[in-house]
Formats: sequence, structure tokens, C-alpha cells
Amino acid sequence: MGAFLLRGALAAIGLWVATLLLDGVRYDAPLTLLLAGLLLGVVNAIVRPLAVVLTLPITFLTLGLFLLVINAGMVAFVAWLLPGLHVAGFWSALLAAIVVSIVGGVGQALKGR
Repeated sequence: MGAFLLRGALAAIGLWVATLLLDGVRYDAPLTLLLAGLLLGVVNAIVRPLAVVLTLPITFLTLGLFLLVINAGMVAFVAWLLPGLHVAGFWSALLAAIVVSIVGGVGQALKGR
């Protein structure tokens, strides 16, 4: 449970950084970021594995680059589910997913120390 909450907090921080860097991503209230981080953790735990398995042939053909599209879809799905999070379109979702992944990776690396 603690690891899940840590990943949710890292996702929330990643979304916050994405709102600072990208014009197409914004939120209405700070609580929205926390809820979005937790919801992104749930979506990544439940929906993403199913999406990865279903798109395995195209992921194989693109040498794994389609996983970026899946991550963008997960960010866009969370924005669609959560009324206070706004993502302008596919490219904003893609860049936000990249930012969230980088922040999460850095956070996990720092946790390992």
C-alpha cells in the first residue's frame, strides 16, 4: 500500500511539473492533482496491462514506441474521468506522459538510495 501511495504521489508531482512545462495541461485545484495521481496509479495498474497485451503486435512492430501512445492514452483517460484535470489533446497527453515517466523514474531512483 505504501509503494502504491508513493507512486501516486510521484505521478501527482509529475502532473504538476507537466502543468508548469506544457500549455495544454492544467488543473483547477491542488486536490485535483492528488486525485489525478492516485487515479493514474489505479489506471496504470488495471487498464494499462490490458492495453499493452491487446496492442502487443503493434508495439512489437514499432519496437516499443507504441507504449508512449498507451501512456498518453492513460493520461488522457484520467483527464477524461477527473473533471478538474484538463489535457488539450494527444500531443499534450503524450508530453505529459513523458514528463510523468521522467519524474517517476527520478523519484524511484532517489527512493532506492
